Amino acid sequence: MSKRHWQLYPLISEEAEKKLSDFDDVTRQLLFNRGITDAAAAEVFLSSDYVKYRHSPFAFKQMAAAVDLIIKHIKDGEKIVVYGDYDCDGVTASAVILEVLNTLKAKTDVYIPDRVTEGYGLNRQAIQELKEGGAKLIITVDNGIRNKEEVEFIKGLGLSVIITDHHVPPPEVELLPDCIIVNPMVPGETYPFKYLAGVGVSAKLAMALIERAKLSDELKLRLEERILDLVALGTIADCVPLIDENRVLVKKGLAVLNQARRPGLRELVKASKINPNKPLDSWNVSFQLTPRLNAAGRMDHANTAFELLMGKTEQESAELALELNGRNVDRQKITEEIVNQIIKSVEAEMTEDKIIVAISPSVYGRGDAWNEGIVGLVAGRLSERYYLPALVITGNEEEIKGSGRSIDEYNLIKAVESVSCSLFKYGGHAAACGFSIRGQENLAKFIKDIKQSANDALGGLELKPKLLLEADIDLSLVDESLLAIIDKLAPFGESNARPLFVSKGVNIVDVAKLGLEGKHLRLKIRNSTSKVKTAIGFGLVAEWPDLKIGDTIDIAYYIELNEFNGRREVQLRITDMHLT
Repeated sequence: MSKRHWQLYPLISEEAEKKLSDFDDVTRQLLFNRGITDAAAAEVFLSSDYVKYRHSPFAFKQMAAAVDLIIKHIKDGEKIVVYGDYDCDGVTASAVILEVLNTLKAKTDVYIPDRVTEGYGLNRQAIQELKEGGAKLIITVDNGIRNKEEVEFIKGLGLSVIITDHHVPPPEVELLPDCIIVNPMVPGETYPFKYLAGVGVSAKLAMALIERAKLSDELKLRLEERILDLVALGTIADCVPLIDENRVLVKKGLAVLNQARRPGLRELVKASKINPNKPLDSWNVSFQLTPRLNAAGRMDHANTAFELLMGKTEQESAELALELNGRNVDRQKITEEIVNQIIKSVEAEMTEDKIIVAISPSVYGRGDAWNEGIVGLVAGRLSERYYLPALVITGNEEEIKGSGRSIDEYNLIKAVESVSCSLFKYGGHAAACGFSIRGQENLAKFIKDIKQSANDALGGLELKPKLLLEADIDLSLVDESLLAIIDKLAPFGESNARPLFVSKGVNIVDVAKLGLEGKHLRLKIRNSTSKVKTAIGFGLVAEWPDLKIGDTIDIAYYIELNEFNGRREVQLRITDMHLT
């Protein structure tokens, strides 16, 4: 019996079907599922015309003011410091703006805080050091929108500041920092697309600077396109919706990434052992490149990732890529150890609470603290395993930090905001959050309040992960033509998932176990109208140990191309099954 709830998208409306009549049946349904209901919207979605469909950076209300201030500092020869963040989005955002500033002959420096000793956002000690180092203008990237006091401190030191960000602002306008802000989410902002990643906003500032430069249009476009590999990396890594302008930026950015111009990324691809004979896609970025770039900040300092992205030589880049690869291996090992430790505790003390709260023994003065850089990953693994929101908390008895991941039914940042009286700092969005707490008393109150919040919101609901199925199709349609249709919808990611199909009443004609330990499942399947197809289910033998020839199943799957020894075969990647 499946542990997941199957949810099929509604059939395309008659009106949308007429307006999309130039497309085949499957393409029409896939477009409709993505909110595309007419030919004009379909043309934009499927287009590769980056120049035509990107928005003007000067659509931001304060972009002109930001560019004027930066140009003044460049002309005056005053140092501009890019104040970044330690995740992939923040590191790529830092690299994007610094690269363009350097091209425009600005006097620059970069500062990326340490995740553990400094934490997220601006901090006064770092600002003071930057002032003493000659900084005159600080540009923040992906560093939040809630640093009102720190911005006043910067201004009090006689420095200028520009905030570029993409996070949700505080609920009251008066809590916003009093400075130039470039953020599509702030109240009253006129920019037409609200869901840029931090690197997307940083890129818009860079593009505005390029647009103002006294260069030919051809050179301006070349400079703009040169940074798009970084924009694609950070945008995919930050899991923002891959729709509208994000889709335009990522599509073009992947094309630039596949030109392998940047030495650091060339070497990172090698270190990641990515197949050199296939173009890089959003999956490679999400699951192979991003974890290695993020491992820098999680396991030590994000400067390593930044240096890799900005590296000029093959030798330096190769060394940094291998270092990041090693840190990622360490990250995987430590994450697994902590997850297993928490699972034992959770399953030994099952409660009726609708949220998992796991606390490092170090918080109570016992043992070593869990690595602060990976508690978010641990929370994600727990949330996925139990389909509940999960918080993982580490630190010591006084300085306590936590990270959370959530499920569709529970808006985590709203919940945290509702009980924030116990918190020192917090931030995030519906699916993830981070927070800091001072002292055991505040921790106890926070845990009590957040559990009550989750129990109130989720009590009585049947909590089951959903499989969103694009269409119920006949097995005979699974071929290279359908695969070509799917590929036109790429790049895939948040809000544009790779299509997941269902075929019902399928007969099993062969069953085999694959892998050294026989954990993987290979089925040969067919129905009355189709040829025999191959279906692969990785790790599914434990869930479906008794399948046999002659069984009839409903099957949920992705479609992929298997190329081996010169042979090409379209196969199904099994996600779930129902025995009928």
